[in-house]
Amino acid sequence: MNLRRGDTVELTIERVAYGGQGLARCDGLIVFVKDAIPGDRVMVRISRKKKDYAEAKVTELLDPSPDRVEAPCPYSDTCGGCQWQHMRYEAQLTHKKGLIEEAMSRIGSLPNIPVHAVVPSEKPFGYRNKMEFSFSDRRWFRPEEIDNKENEQGFALGLHIPGTFHKVLDIEGCLLQEERGNEILREVKQYARDSGIPAYGLKSHRGFWRFLTLRHGAHSDVWMVNVVTSEMRRDAVEPLAQILTQRFDNIQTVINNINARKAAIALGEREIILSGGGTIADRIGGFTFQISANSFFQTNTLGAERLYRKVAACAELTGSELVLDLYSGTGTIPIFLAGGAKELIGMEIMESAIQDAERNCQANGVHNCRFVLGDIRENLKALKVKPDLLIIDPPRAGMHKDVLAGVLELGTERVVYVSCNPPTLARDLAEMARDYEVIEVHPVDMFPHTYHVEAVVKMVRRG
Repeated sequence: MNLRRGDTVELTIERVAYGGQGLARCDGLIVFVKDAIPGDRVMVRISRKKKDYAEAKVTELLDPSPDRVEAPCPYSDTCGGCQWQHMRYEAQLTHKKGLIEEAMSRIGSLPNIPVHAVVPSEKPFGYRNKMEFSFSDRRWFRPEEIDNKENEQGFALGLHIPGTFHKVLDIEGCLLQEERGNEILREVKQYARDSGIPAYGLKSHRGFWRFLTLRHGAHSDVWMVNVVTSEMRRDAVEPLAQILTQRFDNIQTVINNINARKAAIALGEREIILSGGGTIADRIGGFTFQISANSFFQTNTLGAERLYRKVAACAELTGSELVLDLYSGTGTIPIFLAGGAKELIGMEIMESAIQDAERNCQANGVHNCRFVLGDIRENLKALKVKPDLLIIDPPRAGMHKDVLAGVLELGTERVVYVSCNPPTLARDLAEMARDYEVIEVHPVDMFPHTYHVEAVVKMVRRG
């Protein structure tokens, strides 16, 4: 069959592809099907046709997969943040393991590496400790809302439609955060809408209200509210802070970040503390971390502890090791491992992250960690000591090729690689496999109802 755009065909979904879509075949051609899961028999319409693959959308669900469930979120078919709410959680874990195995085999040419069962998230819902919502002067409507859009189209506070910068879906809550966060979201929305002060236009770059970021201490059960605006107007934000702190007794601090730049990022050029001390505390294992409005902290607190325990298990520290942690961020992994090593060195390019790491060490009584600021490529070249263990926890893009070359030149005997992206993990391991034996992979689910999965990889130098 010579498929063309607009054709309608019947397919059975075989597995999932990285990105969350269902994968089927039609006369040997791979077809990626949005919102389909393995075991579904569906009628689809081809939306895009390329030489080697096609993309399609479901027009009719003929026979649902045994793993299909009804998504509990009313926005799941539009928001795009959760690709798999309509799949049983146990099946999600199985397919996440499959995504790692497939990447290791196809991209890394490492087909026989032991990949363990995925460590599940303690909380399938309400697990996110940080949510970022966008204001807009134009609301994006779901199909069932079109008839009621006359009175609402000038304001939205919610989440971006996937792949767009200006389409914001107005929402009343997100199941990935605790319900108290949804109550705060609704209170801020009501205040901003009633204020008469316009929301920021993502095309016009005019307006006041820009972002709302909520952070939650999973162990302390306190909240930070960060309202990002285009200019400083205390008459607008101070009454909001007063309303929030009076209504919600576990809001510990309210902050106003001011961002006058056109870039759509929820980081301020200036920061004003409206209430509280400007930070909240959370805990990973036995360690407490102070979190500011713009600092990095793992988004799933309980999941981060499970992830770091896997890192510690793969590290097999005896107390005598010198450990080097690339991409050390705010110091969470070095601090977590500090009790098992002689000394830990963290390398990080962001000065604010190193400042947070040093403060976190001091707050937790950790004295055997030090942090080196600057480009990791240059810092590796200047390193005067040879570590016993190397921790690599890069961003989604994986290691830069020059960093990878520096790692191989360093020749550390043992490596623990932590990745949030199976394709770039497999790419890097393919290069490292010449010098290192990949012993095992431990997947950890930090983001239920999405295709994302963390992986902790244990490696030893050959020979």
